[in-house]
Amino acid sequence: MRKKKHGSADDEAQIDMTPMLDIVFIMLIFFIVTTSFVKEKGMEVNRPEPNNTPPPQTNKKSLAIRIDETGRIVMNNREVDIRRVVANVQTFLAENPSDSAGILAHPKTKHGVVVEVMDQVKEAGIDKVSVLVQDQ
Repeated sequence: MRKKKHGSADDEAQIDMTPMLDIVFIMLIFFIVTTSFVKEKGMEVNRPEPNNTPPPQTNKKSLAIRIDETGRIVMNNREVDIRRVVANVQTFLAENPSDSAGILAHPKTKHGVVVEVMDQVKEAGIDKVSVLVQDQ
């Protein structure tokens, strides 16, 4: 007796992908709709309006004062006595109008010397004084 095959090779079962794609799109829509778009909390920043004009060019020369670990004061490559800082700053200002000074102090410099120099520079007429510390 011969067994009969139940179908030919062309009649094999095929999987229909359409319902699976429909489900995937429905799930995608569900997740997009249910996702909450939360605004993160933070500080509101008021940014200034952009100003495209360049800053005015000034030829102001800044006063440079260096204080070493022994308390020796060098102002624009000249050694200055601590009692003569005001006079030297005023002389500098007469030649170079400036509104800022930088004091470069050695880490081992006594704070009293730095404060005294700052006070004398402000007394001479410079309000913007920056204090920097040298690396060892």
